[in-house]
Parts: sequence; C-alpha cells; structure tokens
Amino acid sequence: MLERIKSFKAIAAAGLMGTLLLSGCGSESTNGDAGSSDKEKKESFNIGVTQIVEHPSLDAALEGFKKALEDSGIEAGYDVQIAQGDQTNNQSIANNFAGDGVDLIFANSTPSALSALNATKDIPIVFTSVTDPVGAQLVKSMDSPEGNITGTTDTHPDAIPNLVKFIDEQFEAGTVGVIYNSGEQNSEVQIEKVKEALSGTDMKLAEATVSNSSEVKQAAESLVGKADAIYIITDNTVVSALESVIQVSNDNDIPLFVGELDSVKRGGFAAYGFDYEDIGYEAGEMAAKILKDGKKPSELPVQYPQNLKLVINKKAAEEMGIDLKEEWSDLAEFVE
Repeated sequence: MLERIKSFKAIAAAGLMGTLLLSGCGSESTNGDAGSSDKEKKESFNIGVTQIVEHPSLDAALEGFKKALEDSGIEAGYDVQIAQGDQTNNQSIANNFAGDGVDLIFANSTPSALSALNATKDIPIVFTSVTDPVGAQLVKSMDSPEGNITGTTDTHPDAIPNLVKFIDEQFEAGTVGVIYNSGEQNSEVQIEKVKEALSGTDMKLAEATVSNSSEVKQAAESLVGKADAIYIITDNTVVSALESVIQVSNDNDIPLFVGELDSVKRGGFAAYGFDYEDIGYEAGEMAAKILKDGKKPSELPVQYPQNLKLVINKKAAEEMGIDLKEEWSDLAEFVE
C-alpha cells in the first residue's frame, strides 16, 4: 500500500512539473510578442511651446524644432502659446505648462525661457532665439548648462563685428542708428556688442528705444537726418514691426542692416547671420535626445548657430538707392 501511494505521488508530481513547464513556455512566448509590440509602438509626448511674439524668425525656429523631432521619429502634440509681447501673459503660459505637467517646454525667445525656468525646475526646457543664455542667468555656462534647461543661442560671436566691419569698409556712414526695446535683456547685450564693434571705427551710434511694436515706426522716423545707416538687431519687439522700418528706410534711401536672414527676405538690405529654422532644428535635435535617449538638459551644451553668412537683398538695395558693388559677389550671397 505504501508503495502504491509513493508511486501515485511520483506520477502526480511529474504531471505537475510538465504542466508548469508547458505553462512557462507559453508565458515566455506571450511576453516576447508583447515586448516586440512595445518596441514598435511610438510613444507620444506633450510639448508646451511658449513664444513671446509672432514674427517670421521665431515662427521659422518653431518649424525647425518640429521638423527635427519628426525626423527623429518622435510623435508629439504641441500646445503653442503666444504671449503677444506681454510679460504677464508670458509667465502665465509657463505656469500653466508646469501645472499641466507637459513632457518638455520649448521656449522660443529669452523672455519665454526666463518665465519657463521660473515656473519649473523639474520639467526639461529647451530654448532657442536666446541671445545671451549666461548673461540672462538661464545657464551657468555654455558648456555646462546645469539644471533643467539648455538650447541654442541666436548670436554668433562673429556676427555683429563682421557686419559693423562691412558697414565701415563699404559705406560712408558717420552714424549708425539702432532701434531696440531697452526692456529686453537680449537687446541690451547686443547693443553693447555693437558699441564695442564701433569703438574701432570712426562711426558713432544713434539710439532710439521703444517699449512696444506700435512705437517702432516713430522711432525709425526719428533717425532720419541723424543716421547714415540703420541696424536692427534681433530685438523681438522691433522685428515684429520690421515693415515700418523698411518703409522709412526705402522712403529716405537709408541702408537697412538687420540681424538675421529672415529679415533680409522681408526687405532688409543685408545681414551677417543665419536662418532661424536652423537653430530651431538644432534645438529640436537636443529635445529628441532628452525625450528619446533619456539625456538630461545639463548634459547637453548650449549651441551657437552653425551656418553664418553674409546675405544681400538686391531688390532692397534698389529700393534704398544702394549701388551694388562687383566685389560684393565674393563676400555675400544675393537674394531678390
């Protein structure tokens, strides 16, 4: 009897072991299929976009940013908010993104980046169209941003000096007029760089400041008779109303130099710059590394514009009474 019980237990144990083995094999196959499916499935991210104003340069940067994420295979939904130049709106937008817990904030301008960083120290922030990230206290240094923020700057160290040199060598300009919003930190930095570049020449600076876009035309008109050339830096307030400056320049035959290539396409005479779509794209590549590869913003150094060139608008030259010199063909690219 005892032997029969032992035999029965042995058979039962063998049967149970076989069931477990079969069950284990089935489970492994199911998990394997699920794992493969998960890898093939695209994850979608929610990105909050904060932009201080609308104008072609900033809009181009946003399009470049989106294209980089698309090229990286990232599926994303964008909540695009424009502050219309109002700092209160700007901060509210950033606070709302932080409260919503978006996966990443794309800050398109210095004021937008400052508000985003003020709103959150946890959500990754990638900026572009920022003139002086260190001076604005967005990052500790270009190479080591630290914190939850990094991005691309819209100022190349050679851009302003090279353009001032071109004005000095190619035009008989005793005074260069500038229009800017003194409340924009990025503009103050650029004006100081213009002054430094002018210090090595015989040219002087005539300044006209504005607080909003409605004042831009009057500021431009105030420079008529004072300035032999006008230089519009990458000031968001002024660039958003650039057409009014172009009109004053055309009507009074004053060469209009601008800070970036999008403004040349709009009717500025010349710029030593880059396409904002490019720096937006480079910012998008950084965002992809954060979202897709798990990089931290602090691990990604801030980048300068990569493609710097002198571009001249032939039609604008005609409108402003500027005779194109043959030697400029070796220095610049031309657009109509």
